[in-house]
Amino acid sequence: MSRVLVSETLSKAGLDLLRSRGHEVNVHLDLSAQELRSMITDADALIVRSATVVDEQLLEAAPQLQVVGRAGVGLDNVDTAAATSRGILVCNAPESNVVSAAEHAVGLLLALARNLPQAHAALIDGRWERGLWTGTELLHKTVGIVGLGRVGRLVAQRLDGFDVRLLAYDPFVTADSARSVNVEMVELDELLSHSDFVTVHLPKNAQTIGLFDAETFAKFKPGARLVNAARGGVVVETDLEAALKKGQIAGAALDVFDTEPKSKSPLFGRPEVVVTPHLGASTYEAQDRAGVTIAEQVALALDGDFVPFAVNIAAEEASDALRPYVGIGERLGTFLGGLVNGIPDDIEVRVTGEIGGYDRRILVLAALRGLLGRTGNGPVTFVNAFEQAERMGVLVRDFGSRDAGEFRNLVEVRGGGHSVAGTLVRSGNEPRIVMIDDHSVEVPLANHILVITNDDRPGMIGIVGTILGRANVNISFMGLGRDGIGDRALMALAADEAVADGVLKTLKAEPGIRSASLVRLD
Repeated sequence: MSRVLVSETLSKAGLDLLRSRGHEVNVHLDLSAQELRSMITDADALIVRSATVVDEQLLEAAPQLQVVGRAGVGLDNVDTAAATSRGILVCNAPESNVVSAAEHAVGLLLALARNLPQAHAALIDGRWERGLWTGTELLHKTVGIVGLGRVGRLVAQRLDGFDVRLLAYDPFVTADSARSVNVEMVELDELLSHSDFVTVHLPKNAQTIGLFDAETFAKFKPGARLVNAARGGVVVETDLEAALKKGQIAGAALDVFDTEPKSKSPLFGRPEVVVTPHLGASTYEAQDRAGVTIAEQVALALDGDFVPFAVNIAAEEASDALRPYVGIGERLGTFLGGLVNGIPDDIEVRVTGEIGGYDRRILVLAALRGLLGRTGNGPVTFVNAFEQAERMGVLVRDFGSRDAGEFRNLVEVRGGGHSVAGTLVRSGNEPRIVMIDDHSVEVPLANHILVITNDDRPGMIGIVGTILGRANVNISFMGLGRDGIGDRALMALAADEAVADGVLKTLKAEPGIRSASLVRLD
């Protein structure tokens, strides 16, 4: 059972999911930094939202910590680099609030176009100002979307119904991808000069901080309006205020700010500015979705499984085709370590078949986890596996091909003069070892596998069976392979329990048996 510390509000559904997986969940809200450091000393996982600062000092106080989960999208409050250096996985819930964020951005844009908050406030104050708050239609206007990621695409889809021209700037999105949502990709300067509305959907990073400054506002189409429901700091607020005063732009709608919480700003009193207190993700649906999503990610991390929304592993998100092979890759790495009886100087991971055309780094990481985890020198995770291999002087190579011979898919791990390969059989549901040291065999990935090489002559199977029977070792499965008639043969036997060293010694002493080793995968 792992201990999960939750420092900010999480949906009941998310908490219940973690508890149903057998984890101890401790919710402690509104902790000071010092209180959090004292509470995290024996935690295996930490779940936060946006208020908790996960810095190097906090991580130093958490020697058992395996994963930090952010129940939301942004990771501004998490020192991902510090976590990575400690092998701590960081994950978020990037799709939990995308619908809410997109809808809020569109809502802000409409409110800005029609002066809805201003007219509402005037009427509530007893002023009927119908002529003062004349707005503008969206019909046939041009909307520029800066950042065409998950949220940006949803915004485009929703605005398309208003019969607007949609432009977008995003160096990571292809023109073909943009066309699928009726968006034309252009450079940023062209977008700014042609757009009546500019809506921002960028992450906050070194490249985007301060992107919308005085120089950028000078490039806006006269009369344009700005919407930012993404991240504070992307817009330089003092420069925005100056642009509004000069009439360079006609208005702005902001949900995020350079510092938060924020209750005072020169922008707040301006009649052409609409503001909300970071409400983009504040829907009941998004909160529930974020809680469940991050609970699922944390539970996967604690179980040692691949985490789809991990942000600090050296691999792309594993496809549905690859995921069933992640566990196989890890156990094959463990198996190779057992054959070698240590850590080899080099390791090669070969991925062939239909999965050979995918990014195979996640399977390489899995194999390294299995192999290097045998050392007992601290945890080996998807985060630090490459780093650990480099530290131990293990050369890592990989190979991919769509040709897997007789198998639909095959994962093979080689190193130290040994090799092992595995795949899924029985309609893709059962993992099997199908090759050991270039001998074709078939044996389940059981916890205890006895690997024996022997002379290929009659009676050897009986000799092995007799010795194991006398030792009360029950064999659940046997796989056989050989080089050629009368040459060397190999037996792989799945045992219900570990085989004692004395039994192995007896086997090795038997004439005709060249080697005998027990590989443990438990």
